[in-house]
Formats: sequence, C-alpha cells, structure tokens
Amino acid sequence: MSTGAVIAIIVGAVILVALLASVAVEARRTRHAARRREARGLREQARSQTIQVESARATADERAATVKRAQAEAEERAAQARREGAAAQRHTIVAERETQVARERYDKARSVDPDASDTGEDEAHELDADREQAVGGH
Repeated sequence: MSTGAVIAIIVGAVILVALLASVAVEARRTRHAARRREARGLREQARSQTIQVESARATADERAATVKRAQAEAEERAAQARREGAAAQRHTIVAERETQVARERYDKARSVDPDASDTGEDEAHELDADREQAVGGH
C-alpha cells in the first residue's frame, strides 16, 4: 500500500471515530433532554398532588373545627339543660315544702276553728287550686 492510501485510511478512521463520537454525544444529549423533560413532568405532577393534598388537609381541618364547635355547643346546651333541670328540682322542692307548710297551717287553723269541718276537704281543694294556678302561671 502506498503512503497516500495509509494516510487516507487513517484519516477515514479518524473521521469515522469523530463521527461516531459526535453521534454518541448527540445521543447522550437527546437522552438527557428526554430525562429532563420527564423530571419536569414528574415535578409538575408532584406540585399538583401537593396542592391537592394541602387542599384536602385544609378541608379536613375546617371540618374538624366545625365538629369541635358543634361538640362545644352541644356540651354547652347540655350544661344549660342540667342547670335548668337542677333549678326546676330546687323549685319543686321549695314548692313542696311551702305546700306542706300551708297544709300544716290549714290543719292548725281547722283544729282551732270551731266552725271548720273535720275532714279538711275544703282546704285541700283550695291548696290544689292554688298549686294548679301557680304551675299554670309559669
């Protein structure tokens, strides 16, 4: 082989290696660009999902606060009902005591009054009428 042919082969081989290296570099760049696009898409999906999760958390927190408020209101109403029930019991006890005192006074008056009936029926009817009027008035 002549020197020109050897040089041509070497130059061709160098050009071929350079061309293969260029193709390899371009393929690598293309792969990296594709991976960058994929990473960008994954990041966008993650951001979107993060926004959805934060929205769901905010909704859950809002609902939990609503439930807590409702529970507090229910507890407050229950406490008020207990207070009113206790007050009603106190009033009932006071009324029963006052009724007993009134009956005792009627008994004493009947025992002192020579014209009163011995049965006390009139006084009992009068006490019942007073009690019904007091209960109906409230």
